[in-house]
Amino acid sequence: MTAAAASAVGTGSRADVAKARRVVVKIGSSSLTGADGLLDVDALHRLVEVLAARRADGTQVVLVTSGAIAAGVGPLGLSGRPKDLATAQAAASVGQGLLVARYTQAFGAHGLRVGQVLLTVEDTVRRGHYRNAQRTLETLLDLGIVPIVNENDTVATHEIRFGDNDRLAALVSHLVRADAMVLLTDVDGLYDAPPSQPGARRIGEVRSPADLDDVEVTGRGSSVGTGGMITKLDAARIASASGVAVVLARSDQVADALAGEDVGTFFAILGKRSSRRRLWIGYAARSQGRLVLDAGAVRAVQGGRASLLPAGVLRVEGEFDAGDVVDLVTEEGRVVARGIVAFDASELPQLLGRSTHDLRADLGEGYDRELVHRDDLVLVRGRRAAS
Repeated sequence: MTAAAASAVGTGSRADVAKARRVVVKIGSSSLTGADGLLDVDALHRLVEVLAARRADGTQVVLVTSGAIAAGVGPLGLSGRPKDLATAQAAASVGQGLLVARYTQAFGAHGLRVGQVLLTVEDTVRRGHYRNAQRTLETLLDLGIVPIVNENDTVATHEIRFGDNDRLAALVSHLVRADAMVLLTDVDGLYDAPPSQPGARRIGEVRSPADLDDVEVTGRGSSVGTGGMITKLDAARIASASGVAVVLARSDQVADALAGEDVGTFFAILGKRSSRRRLWIGYAARSQGRLVLDAGAVRAVQGGRASLLPAGVLRVEGEFDAGDVVDLVTEEGRVVARGIVAFDASELPQLLGRSTHDLRADLGEGYDRELVHRDDLVLVRGRRAAS
């Protein structure tokens, strides 16, 4: 991250959440299930009551809900969340039907209809699937339906899953052009240390990436969930960088969070709303490889106006084709951007470190163009490349 990016101050306030006309609300498994692993129907009805009231005020609401696997634990007689994939998928199959039936009944009591939308990573990493998901969600909202979104755990494998619904909620927020996103969990906001630690302080607002420099978070969530605070921070970064105001709060604070009250943690907007295509490049598409940049190229790319030229690339990692999305990383492995590459991986070694003038003279026209054009390049903050 550049010094300018680290010191950038976000815009907006909690009032933006209160007046939002389209809101995405995400609730985790731990907030929907009891200690026995069964679905907490009372908690579900309390959530729906708040969302229905907001819907009655004219706000369009998208609910991203976890809980399918957890809801299937009790009916299958399991002692806890399954650790093997096959049993987890079976639990999701049983639990998803129960979960949606409860939501249908609860929203129906308020005169609202729901529509189930099950997504996997493939629905976002493939451009055609991504556009289809966006059209489906938009149509449901136009018809007055409350979309109930969840990861399709019945078919998702470890290789093709989001791993948590926090990131899914952030992507959905951008897909539907939401004004605000509320992440509901079992803690009342972001703390500067584990909440159980004496002296830990709740952080009321995050207005700059620098506000998180000294924050200590863990990656593990509850026994029935898959996400911890790290996944929620990642989701907040994705959404706030895309023009969406974010509040992280405890599930029983949802009414106050939506009303703009001082609960949880508010994440200011850190970027303007970008095109769905650019979000797809930056956060949804699966990276097929890496281009390792020298220091000069890193500075040029982070400046935000430069394309990536062959002269600034030190080496190529992975197998990919022209038109694939790749990570642009520092020599230490930190991802600074992602982009659509213009050459196959096999073509690149002969181009690296050379000027476009030399490449044109040696190899002819067509080899003197950018490896990644600036229109196909998206800056990414705070992520390490996969090994």
